[in-house]
Amino acid sequence: MGAGHDHGHGHTHAPTTGTAAAAYRGRLRVALGITLGVMVVEIVGGLLADSLALIADAAHMATDALGLGMALLAIHFANRPASTNRTFGYARAEILAALANCLLLLGVGGYVLYEAVQRFVTPAGTEGGLMIWFGAIGLIANMISLTLLMRGQAESLNVRGAFLEVAADALGSVAVLISAVVILTTGWEYADPIASLVIGLMIVPRTVKLLRETLDVLLEAAPKDVDMAEVRAHIVALDGVEDVHDLHAWTITSGMPVLSAHVVVRSDVLNAIGHEKMLHELQGCLGDHFDVEHCTFQLEPVGHAEHEARLCH
Repeated sequence: MGAGHDHGHGHTHAPTTGTAAAAYRGRLRVALGITLGVMVVEIVGGLLADSLALIADAAHMATDALGLGMALLAIHFANRPASTNRTFGYARAEILAALANCLLLLGVGGYVLYEAVQRFVTPAGTEGGLMIWFGAIGLIANMISLTLLMRGQAESLNVRGAFLEVAADALGSVAVLISAVVILTTGWEYADPIASLVIGLMIVPRTVKLLRETLDVLLEAAPKDVDMAEVRAHIVALDGVEDVHDLHAWTITSGMPVLSAHVVVRSDVLNAIGHEKMLHELQGCLGDHFDVEHCTFQLEPVGHAEHEARLCH
């Protein structure tokens, strides 16, 4: 016998009307508008100042705009209703968008590092004064976008992908400003490619971390805040439970963790309290201790697992 049950544990989960990222759709739109505006400004500034750091930051802004657009598109699809063929709807679209953002970030980071090395070989004259103005504009705009996305990045990998892109841009703007000051005060033009190297090196490690988390979701690893050994221990500790097998926990998308298990219960206990009460005890047990939105249990008598194995394999 199986049962599904949604718990309210006092934690912040996805809204009942959509995924965790859906609540930040408006903020993502504002961040997208800001990003597109700054991208145009930095392209103009980079060409006028002949600054690789500004061009690199503008190129990253372009991927940010694409990433933010993908994040918004993914939210649209992820919040479409489920169907008989797609029982979880398109919730995984947000994870796919996060994966695409990772690939974009890695591509931009690699390109910036390559171009920076090329500038060490062939230095170019850079106008430090213009770099300062355009770098400052980029930093202010990025800080506004970061403020808009700060809360959402803790709840959604999709939003976190967008947040990390904007965060890398903000740090890149700081690197542009520092290199501009060095060029103005010392005339040392290697500060520009060094700033570009810093931008590239800031992008890659954060992207790898997000990529690892995204792949964990796609490979249906247990949610990082759910200790499966502890879950098993809690279930087995219930009166009448002899064992638990086929215990699985995974994440459909950010804010949507699920768990399923086959629970072996003594027949005398099931006869005494009934299946419904045992299911309530299991659901209450996990609901009080673990951040899992949806639990499905199959109650089995002792010895059923061996019979089940013959049927299923």
